[in-house]
Amino acid sequence: MIKEDVRMKKWAPRVLLAAALAGLSAFLLKGDVWTFWTWWLLAFLMGMVAMPVTGRLFAGFEDKGWMFSKVTAIAVSGFLTWFLVAVKIIKFTTMTCIVVTLVCAAASLILYCREQKAGFECIPFAHLDLVYAEELLFFTAFLLWTYFAGFHPAAYGTEKFMDYGFMEAMMRSKTLPATDLWYSQGKINYYYGGQYFAVFLTKLSGAKVELTYNLMRTFVAGLAFAMPFSLVHQMVTDRLGRIRTGWKKALPSVTGILAGISVSIAGNMHYVVYGQIIPFIQKLKGEEVSSYWFPDATRYIGFNPDVEDKTIHELPCYSFVLGDLHAHVVDIMFVLLLLGLLYAWMKKVRTMELSGESMSRREFWKKQLLMPQLLAAGALLGMFHWTNYWDFVIYFVVTCGAALFMNIIGQKGKIRWVLGVTAAQAVEILTLATVIILPFTLQFDTSNMVQGIALAKHHSLLHQLLVLWGLPGILTILFVVSLLIEKLRGAEQKSLYHLLTSIRLPDLFAVLMGLCAIGLVLIPELVYVRDIYENGNARANTMFKLTYQAYIMFGMTMIYAIFRLLVIGKNKILKVLAFIGLFLFVWTCGYFGNSVHSWFGTVWKSSQYKGLNATAFLETDFPEDVNGIRWLKENISDAPVVLEANGDSYSEYERVSAMTGLPTIMGWYVHEWLWRGDLADLNAKIEEIKEIYTSTDETRVKELLDEYNVSYIFVGSCERNKYGADLNNDLLKGLGEVVFQDSEYPTYIVKIN
Repeated sequence: MIKEDVRMKKWAPRVLLAAALAGLSAFLLKGDVWTFWTWWLLAFLMGMVAMPVTGRLFAGFEDKGWMFSKVTAIAVSGFLTWFLVAVKIIKFTTMTCIVVTLVCAAASLILYCREQKAGFECIPFAHLDLVYAEELLFFTAFLLWTYFAGFHPAAYGTEKFMDYGFMEAMMRSKTLPATDLWYSQGKINYYYGGQYFAVFLTKLSGAKVELTYNLMRTFVAGLAFAMPFSLVHQMVTDRLGRIRTGWKKALPSVTGILAGISVSIAGNMHYVVYGQIIPFIQKLKGEEVSSYWFPDATRYIGFNPDVEDKTIHELPCYSFVLGDLHAHVVDIMFVLLLLGLLYAWMKKVRTMELSGESMSRREFWKKQLLMPQLLAAGALLGMFHWTNYWDFVIYFVVTCGAALFMNIIGQKGKIRWVLGVTAAQAVEILTLATVIILPFTLQFDTSNMVQGIALAKHHSLLHQLLVLWGLPGILTILFVVSLLIEKLRGAEQKSLYHLLTSIRLPDLFAVLMGLCAIGLVLIPELVYVRDIYENGNARANTMFKLTYQAYIMFGMTMIYAIFRLLVIGKNKILKVLAFIGLFLFVWTCGYFGNSVHSWFGTVWKSSQYKGLNATAFLETDFPEDVNGIRWLKENISDAPVVLEANGDSYSEYERVSAMTGLPTIMGWYVHEWLWRGDLADLNAKIEEIKEIYTSTDETRVKELLDEYNVSYIFVGSCERNKYGADLNNDLLKGLGEVVFQDSEYPTYIVKIN
């Protein structure tokens, strides 16, 4: 009875807090809260059911990988569904998504029963406080970003037409890849995996794309806070060991929260320098104070000063505010899962005897090549081909780096064995990654996107590198140097083997992430991948994709380094520098407030919350077209070709195909140029689209409609603006039945006979 009373007193405040958060979510999200709750509950249940798998992979974690389990479940069930669809075993329907997910759940439950018989506990009953805290943090971050999204929900501008259109196209398609909505004669030729997972969860939840487009990116934003928390919390716990007493008990949680903030919310020193310090100096001098626009932090090198070499260097907070559901954004959760797996693997390996001298050759290679974490990492790397190919290249190197470090330790520094085992593991990972993704790569043509590697002709200014990456870079270097001095000073043997053996695992993992991050920042200063943007934006895509991942790894390394230097280190100068670093990091978090206010407006006024509907903007931005677009979406099944006027990328054109997922002959010129490469073909299609809309030769128009298998012709605002008086309405209406005519505007839709 006494124990029950104690338990009630312990959990009652937590239950009340959870209830308060649920009530707050209902108040903030209004009618959208049901979809939000459904999405959160779906992830919660999928993660819980997947714990027998995740608990094995993250056995060395106090929480058994609780927060990573959500992403594990999504990755396994989602990827398996896609694979079976891609090899044409099943159709891509809501029912097949549900059935495959249930089959995965059943397999996980069978594994659970076996684990129970074997005495393995996959559920972290001993650390339910931690599980509760993680779930609370995730729910809060998810809610916060979802609420903000409701102030600017429109899937319009930047890459949103593409991202939303991909989702709508896949929702319509029973096969994958779906027909390219902007190239009706071909399939999507892009790593569309991120948008696929959004569609997969949409089908599982029974929600509408109009809402889940925004929910997917806020879901990722929530995970981008909670997953770094879990990983760094475990790293700090492992580093403190048994000295977690008194105030140090709070260090893992505090550091974990800071890591979550660092990855998902913080900005960089660009905001501090150009948003705070320079305006302050200008104010003191009585000069006109410069305003700060948050995208400038991602368009700095090449823009300030203005030079020929324009670059992109985005960061997660900017992505979450902007709202593009692009490949690099969705892949954040899978990247964090991989990093967590690598740490779990390294932790397991550190406790094993893996020297070739102590066991038979068969047993030796079995242990080296059949470790579950390594196999899971290989599968994830394969999936990166499909979700964001750049991440495959980056994290294959990171994974091989982790393997090299651990093999130097495991093989006791013997070069032959170190190189042999590392090479074997690299080949295994590469082979596994290549094989499982063959249904995608066999259809994916990258020849137009990548045109080789070239030496960098332009270089960033030193102060620009320091502004963007100086803070985490310097803290990482200070940490590594201090670690080297600490371990090498007075050491009898100064070999690499003895050095790595003497370094505690959390320190070693932080070093690995930090060095990889520094490397990713430096690579675009040396070489770049050639593509269609080479004239004027040569390094842009390379810098964008590499430094984005550098930011993620830097985010966790920087916070861990601050903890390490402040709490564990003994050098007073380094402690002062670490404290200054902590102060500057907190200052960079002001970027979050600035960007949220700039993009979303007065978020503290809940009455101005607009809702999550990503297509609501059609009512105000496309009043002449909205009813026609709604008619198509509500009345047309499958994916017949709907002709609309073509336009350039990032324009208002292709609003019909983007909002409905229905393919058109040709759209967003630069995007299709990147994906297809055949400019002559694209230019020919543009002329033939014009010919259909403006020609008076009915025979020729019918020939073109037959050639492209056009079922509907849309005539709205963009068509009238583009073709003006040349638009041949009479001929177009005579080609078939006018199935839609707007009552207020001259917008109409013709169904071709």
